[in-house]
Amino acid sequence: MTSWAVVLAGGVGTRFWPVSTAARPKQLLALATDQPLLSDALARLAPLVPPERTLVLTNAGLVESIARVAPAIPRANLIAEPRPAGTAAALAWAAHVIAERAGDQAVMISVHADWAVQDAEGFRRALAAAANAAERYEALVTVGVVPDRPDTGFGYIQPGAELDGGVRRVRRFVEKPDRARAQSMVDDGYLWNSGIFVWRAGDFLAELRAHTPEIAPHLTAHGDDVEAFFSAITSGIAVDVGVLERSDRVLVLSGDFGWDDVGTWAALRRVRQRDADGNALSGPVHALDACDNVVHADGNAVVLYGVRDLVVVTRGGLTLVTTIDKASDLKTLIQSLPAELRDAT
Repeated sequence: MTSWAVVLAGGVGTRFWPVSTAARPKQLLALATDQPLLSDALARLAPLVPPERTLVLTNAGLVESIARVAPAIPRANLIAEPRPAGTAAALAWAAHVIAERAGDQAVMISVHADWAVQDAEGFRRALAAAANAAERYEALVTVGVVPDRPDTGFGYIQPGAELDGGVRRVRRFVEKPDRARAQSMVDDGYLWNSGIFVWRAGDFLAELRAHTPEIAPHLTAHGDDVEAFFSAITSGIAVDVGVLERSDRVLVLSGDFGWDDVGTWAALRRVRQRDADGNALSGPVHALDACDNVVHADGNAVVLYGVRDLVVVTRGGLTLVTTIDKASDLKTLIQSLPAELRDAT
């Protein structure tokens, strides 16, 4: 089996304003560890898939920055998306490239650049098991994460009948639920839809041709021109919706390796090391009688006294103060700001 890795590293991470910007998005920031999220992602994959078989898909404007963060990845493996077109289009192009270079039988492991994983070895074991299942069953395989809380920010997967060795059919995908429904699904054994996908390039392309008319014809017409392909896609369709929910060849394996999506400042309370009072602190911070806060001090010192459940972020001359609960809704805040403040960083 020849395995390739695909790392999706697009987006600007507006929910990490004011530290994250279009030129320095979250995947290039040291948020979960002292290394950029992308560096962490590539380091986790390296024992399983070598850099020469790793593709990084990103925004056209980020290729130079990513080349500096990931010097081991060949420049030809940094694929610039001319415009955002959704994960179905991105993975379609990646599968096409892998099939062209290594043939339809090559196994493609798709991950995102903005995750935190506590157990890297367990993560790799899950990917290897998924790759074996994808080859054995000629299927599209996802690794569903065993949830440790009823999180409304994730989609869910309902496992179906077991085939063998923990490999199950997918009964259905569920979009982000409300809290009550999330709790019910956790109780009923649903898994988080992590976005970890593993399949042979040819199997994915075959399912794309069979089920995704929004994309497949454009790949046939423009398979030699990345600019033309992405320009032709009119809908930003997610791979879950455009391919997996329409296919009957989808399987799921469960994984439990301390996975989390670093999607908001509040997530850092889960993925960073915390002090004895539950504070996740980075930079020059002094906290007294303060608990369960997230502080990212980039330059200016921050002093906390007698507060809890706050997010405090400093960068340059700007300070953001919000609550853990409100941290997921920074887009609303950013849209309300005058341009000179919004772009001050």
